Formats: sequence, C-alpha cells, structure tokens
Amino acid sequence: MPNRGVKSGGVPKLGVIVGNRDFFPDQLVTEARADLAALLAKLGLEPVWLGEEDSKLGGVETHADARRCAELFRQRRDEIDGVLICLPNFGDEKGVADTLKLAGLNVPVLVQGYPDDLNQLGVSRRRDAFCGKISICNNLSQAGIPFTLTQKHVSTPASDNFREDLRKFLAVCRVVNGLRGVRLGAVGARPGAFNTVRYSEKILERNGVGVTTVDLSEFIAQANKLDSTDSRVVAKLDDIRAYAAAPGVPHEKLVQMARMGVVLADWMADNALDATAIQCWTSVQQNLGCNVCTLMSMMSERFMPSACEVDVTGTLTMYAMQLAADSPAALVDWNNNYGDDDEKCALFHCGNWAKSFIPDAKIATAPILGSTLGVENTYGAMEGRTPAGPLTYGRLTTADSEGRICAYVGEGQLTDDVLDTFGTRAVAHVPRLQALLKHVCKNGFEHHVVMTQSHSAAALVEAFETYLGWETYHHEGGGAP
Repeated sequence: MPNRGVKSGGVPKLGVIVGNRDFFPDQLVTEARADLAALLAKLGLEPVWLGEEDSKLGGVETHADARRCAELFRQRRDEIDGVLICLPNFGDEKGVADTLKLAGLNVPVLVQGYPDDLNQLGVSRRRDAFCGKISICNNLSQAGIPFTLTQKHVSTPASDNFREDLRKFLAVCRVVNGLRGVRLGAVGARPGAFNTVRYSEKILERNGVGVTTVDLSEFIAQANKLDSTDSRVVAKLDDIRAYAAAPGVPHEKLVQMARMGVVLADWMADNALDATAIQCWTSVQQNLGCNVCTLMSMMSERFMPSACEVDVTGTLTMYAMQLAADSPAALVDWNNNYGDDDEKCALFHCGNWAKSFIPDAKIATAPILGSTLGVENTYGAMEGRTPAGPLTYGRLTTADSEGRICAYVGEGQLTDDVLDTFGTRAVAHVPRLQALLKHVCKNGFEHHVVMTQSHSAAALVEAFETYLGWETYHHEGGGAP
C-alpha cells in the first residue's frame, strides 16, 4: 500500500488541545469544541481529544489536564498526524506546552486563536486569545517545539482563512510524516555522464531517509529467466495494456517490460520501498532491449514515484511533492527557452511522467536515444502533452560539502502554448524565471526539477524548514533571490 503520509493509512487524525483559563467564560470552550467538531467532520478528519468528562469541559488548563491529554496522545501516537492547539480564550500557556512535552509526539503543531468581537469585550464574552497565542508560542519556543502559525493572527474555525490554514497544515503533516523513515531504492549505477545526480547516502541517512541499492544486471538476469506464460508476467502485461495505448509497440517489447515489472515489484515489496530511482540509458536499452519509462510512469501514478538516471534525491523530491499536492509528481528537465519569453520555458523528459500529466498518453519510443541505440531498443517511453493548469515545482539535493539537505520550491502555471516536439512535455510560465534559473545555477542544483499539478509550495516550505530543518529558497513573484 503506497504511503500517502497519513499515519493510520485511513482517516487523518489530529490531536486537539483546547486551551482554557479559569477566569474566562466557560461557554467559550464548549462553543469552540462544537465549532471544531463540525469543521473536522465536514473535512473528513477525526479529532483525538479529551472528552468533556475527562477535564473541565474537555479543555486543558491544569498540569493534571496536561497529563491526561498527553497520556491519550501517547496511547494513539501511531495514529496522530498532527496537533491543533485551539484557543477560545487566553488559554493556559503551561498546560498546553506541558501536554506536548509529555506526549513527545514529534508531529507538526498548528496554533489557532479566536478573535474577539469589538461589541463583546465585557467579562461575559471576552477572549484575549490574541494575546494568549503569543504567550503559548513563547512557551513552545522555550521548549524547542516547532509549530505552524495561521495566516491571520486570530481567526474562527468557520472562516475561509482557517479552512485554508488547515488544508495547508494537513499537507505539511503528510510531507513531514511521509519523509520520516522513507525508504528509497536505487536500481543500477548512475549514467557515467551524469555527475549532476550524485548525492550523499550518509546525509540522507542522517535525515531519516534510507537508500537500498541493487545492481541492474541482477534485475535483467532475473527478468530474462521469467517465462512469458508466467502468471505474474501475464498479469503485468495486462496491467501495462490497460494503463496506456501502445500503438505499434511490438508484443515482445511489452512482454520484456512486463518481466522487468515483475522483478521490480518483488524487490520493492521485499525491501519495503516507497520510491525508486532507476538506471535507464544506456544499459537498459542495450541489455534489455526496451525502455522502462512505462513502468516508472505506472508507479508514479500509484504514489510510488520513480525517477530516471538514478536520481535518488530527485525521487525523494517527487515523494515529498506528491505528499504535499496529494497527487502524482513528475521528474522533468528545465529543458528549453520558449522563444523570447523570459518567463516561459519548456519542460521535457523522454519520458516517464505519470499519466495524470498526459491525458493523451501513449507508449512510444525515445527518438533521441534511438538515434544512437536504435529506435527498436527504446520502446516503452511515454509520450503526451500536459495541458494548462496549476504548477508547483521544486528540488531537494544534498549539499555534500556542507553536510546538509537544501531545497528550492515555487509556483507558476502550465500553459496551452504551442510546443511541437515529442516525449512528455509541457510549457510553464514562472514569474521571474530568469532570477530562479540564476539561483539554480549559482547554488549547484541539478537540471532535473519536479512538478505537480497544484499550488502547494507554502506547505513544502513549512515542512522542509520548520520541521525537517532543511534550508529552502521559496521563489515568489517579487524581489530578488
């Protein structure tokens, strides 16, 4: 089952702390619980919180309340994706901070406070959460507990602003929880001409990312031993044919892809791998007689991303970005200028993009590789054009000499501008593209970048920087990088 960044594998669950302070009106806590229950139910989320019988109104105020709430969170730590701190009034800073310290969940935390009504600043309805939120955040900072803030300092759960905050926060939770302990598979050696995809396994390991390697020759040998009538090969062949049209692709090439697909799936299952990076050109074409792009596309479509040219940090980026977008990711090249337009470029690969990006997807050949390897050895490349829509792009890399992971992310639009070429392809409009490309070049990033059909850059920045400690450049519409 692909990891979608939800701990329980089903309904996302949030630990909820409703802060309280005794000299504020009790009904504010009761009202807040009702507001949250309605909102979370509407969004398909499950709260994990104290019942009204477990503490005064189900809020957290005293140290005893904090201990009870922390115990509940510990009991369900393997299910809780993140924690929401709700302040219907000023709240008790120690009670909230103590809960998180005692629970030790190590998940993202969102801090929300209710606004006051200017017409209700008397004793009976006064909240002061505007002030209390600052106090809560101060205590979390003292305790070294990272947290996420809402767009507006105070907002009600029913507001559009808070709904957007919660949507972004859930994306942050998916990325953070999904990347902690992610397991990547590296199939084969990087192509000799591609120093650009070198990376540090040790830096990844220090950051909780495991890499399992295998020699490509082992896969090819195992694939060639599988009979075309093997039930698993037949099933994979049916899967390939159902996935995309294959006009003109010889039957024996599809069978060879199916054989490799069986070997790859078995290896991933045996090693509990979440994503892969595969050696493609030129060994696969010369020794297997086909491209593996279709298999990679199928895996990426099913939330098990696969990057070509053994780009391990590329597939790590794909994994992170699909979690943020909750949709497949594609590895692309910053490939061509788009005429004289300084804010547009062509994105390209030959191609292994998930078919979500290419509604007209078909299995074809790779003409560039075919020019030297023989077109007959390149069947299996995907071909299609990505239509107009939202774009988030980004890249993670290991800065080996500095011993750290760093990233850049940004947003733009995919366009319907004319692009007369082959492979998997798209046209992107990126504000201040020239400044972005300077940042990419000056900071030694790869020519590979990852895209999703979403606007989810803010969630990636929050996840990478606040919770994972990875320095991230967020390319936005104004200013200089």
